[in-house]
Amino acid sequence: MTSIAEQLSSNFDPQFFKRARALRKRLVFTLLALIVYRFGTYIPLPGVDISVMADIAKRNATGVLGMIDMFAGGALWRMTIFSLNIMPYISASIVVQLLVATTPSLQHLRKDGETGKQKINQYTRYGALGLALVQSYGLAKALESSGVAVNSGFFFELTTMCIIAGSTMFLIWLGDQITSRGVGNGVSMLVFAGIVANLPESALKMLTLGREGHYHALFILLVILGLGLLITFIVFMERAQRRIPMHYPKNQTPNAGGNYLPLKLNNAGVMPPIFASSILLAPVTVSSFGLIENDTVGGIWSSIVYYLTPGNPIHMALYSALLIFFAYFYTALTVDPSDTANNLKKSGAFIPGIRPGNATADYLEGVLTRLTAIGSAYLVSVCIIPEIIKSKYTIPFYFSGTSLLIVVSVVIDLISQIYAHLVAYQYESLMKKDRRARRK
Repeated sequence: MTSIAEQLSSNFDPQFFKRARALRKRLVFTLLALIVYRFGTYIPLPGVDISVMADIAKRNATGVLGMIDMFAGGALWRMTIFSLNIMPYISASIVVQLLVATTPSLQHLRKDGETGKQKINQYTRYGALGLALVQSYGLAKALESSGVAVNSGFFFELTTMCIIAGSTMFLIWLGDQITSRGVGNGVSMLVFAGIVANLPESALKMLTLGREGHYHALFILLVILGLGLLITFIVFMERAQRRIPMHYPKNQTPNAGGNYLPLKLNNAGVMPPIFASSILLAPVTVSSFGLIENDTVGGIWSSIVYYLTPGNPIHMALYSALLIFFAYFYTALTVDPSDTANNLKKSGAFIPGIRPGNATADYLEGVLTRLTAIGSAYLVSVCIIPEIIKSKYTIPFYFSGTSLLIVVSVVIDLISQIYAHLVAYQYESLMKKDRRARRK
């Protein structure tokens, strides 16, 4: 038997979109917020020589800095006020969530509901501000050592720190506004916008090189076919779920047999690739800007960077390990089998053949463990295969499974939220018609 939501979806009328004013306002607000974000990626940072930065961009377009610039939507190579994007916030989120998982006081705070969640978010913002100040200072020193800064000195470093850190906090606020007043997760939408903004230029560059004879037409077709297959695989895996049948003794309606508890195959979403990439990018970023000048330390640091460079087998191994770790870690944060079992017990629901309470919690934990094993293997395959391809073939732009996974996941989530709003509006319209009919 189908659920009520599925019945509404099957009878969905596209005309409801024209009458759903609240949804249209949310979509317009999201679009305007993304336009503001993209406008900021073109405002240059004061005191920098753009021509020198352009030369650095050409030399590192397909390297690690190219990956950072991809997440920043081109803001790094243009050296704009949004050069750091929201990467400090992502790094702070990693640290805070690790502390929440290991600190009893923060665990208790997380269980306080919305109040505790707001406090944890506030701690994350404080951490993001601190990291933004540190990273912006490192960026200023890197600009000075690279010859990008027009006038080096304390004033340039101070203004760079204030502008970059302030812009990062503005993006965090903008992301919160998208989440509350727009459609989709604000942080994911900003990262998504940065990645998508570079796609047309990358595609045009690929086609231009193919027309000039640098790439065979068959190679370009294989790249396009591979991307299509990878996108199809990501869509399939992101929508895959394990439906655990549920039984409600108090509900004897025909639809009761169709009730189930859905558990996604990839409960962690895009967070493991983002977190893993952020960690592995840190030492490589420092080295790329030449911040380590001491010969002894620099030699050791260069060795570390060499092994952490994308395409290196050690980098792939560490990346895979971090993906698996964060897949389990983030799943444990988002899905609590004990709480789910208690909620089912309170509502009178139970899984056929499983006793309510601890037995249900153990069963759900076992199912989640198996699902996460498959989900983490899926994340590793999606993120590592492009690394292997790049190590064997030269591609004129930075291509990563992480960016593709983020784009596809955000689009799926965006479509799901839009559809949920439309179904809810349709349900409200049906309820209003039913009340009017009863009055007559």
